[in-house]
Amino acid sequence: MTGQSPVLREDAGGICTLTLNRPDQRNAVNRPLFRAFRDHVRDIAANGADIGMVVIRGAGDHFCAGHDLKEEPHADALGWLRQEMLGIEALTKLRQPVIAAVQGTCYTGGLEFALAADFIVAGHSARFADTHGKWGLVPGWGLSQRLPRRVGQARALEMMLTCRPYTGEEAAFMGLANLCVPDAELDAAVASLCATIMANSWHSNAENKRLVYDTDGMTLSGGLNHELMRNAGFDPRLREKGRPLGASAGKEQS
Repeated sequence: MTGQSPVLREDAGGICTLTLNRPDQRNAVNRPLFRAFRDHVRDIAANGADIGMVVIRGAGDHFCAGHDLKEEPHADALGWLRQEMLGIEALTKLRQPVIAAVQGTCYTGGLEFALAADFIVAGHSARFADTHGKWGLVPGWGLSQRLPRRVGQARALEMMLTCRPYTGEEAAFMGLANLCVPDAELDAAVASLCATIMANSWHSNAENKRLVYDTDGMTLSGGLNHELMRNAGFDPRLREKGRPLGASAGKEQS
């Protein structure tokens, strides 16, 4: 890892950790940071056979303050916005489960980053807010779609229209975060969740994730048919049919 990169990457024990690295700006997203993040996600998608989990976090005391509004607009604003949206969607589409480890500020674009993860683990210092309305903006990275799916339409509208911050405890209560722990325990909580998930079949983890996202919005009958017809079958590493995998046997990404 190099301290000068806008996104730091560390691969260890089957876990890839991507750290947004603009701590002096509360990790606000500018174009260099976004491009670096997108490149890492693309590399994980293409070459991540030895990666079972991805963790997203922010350097310093904050997760992400959102889009860096001090940056000059892109000459092709709509085209670049689409590139950003597709880049964040690529995070959700990774075969690996993704955890956002959130402490401090998680506002607007930062909230959209977190919502693209499969799990959000919050520290007590975490503050979640959608402040598009304070700036006369509307979401472009998926918040209007992902937030209602995670917390329900009424709560999502409350967050979007009030623009007020919600604590980590409130986020866990409403289902925005999967759990909230003291900041000093955040790393341990993320590591424990990673270990629990990675002890299971990586093949099953990836296919379960795919089935859930691919069938979102389908009718029950359509979803059942999709599950049957698009079933990926048993983990190739499962030696004895019906025998649970041990903690060391889950390293299958195909």
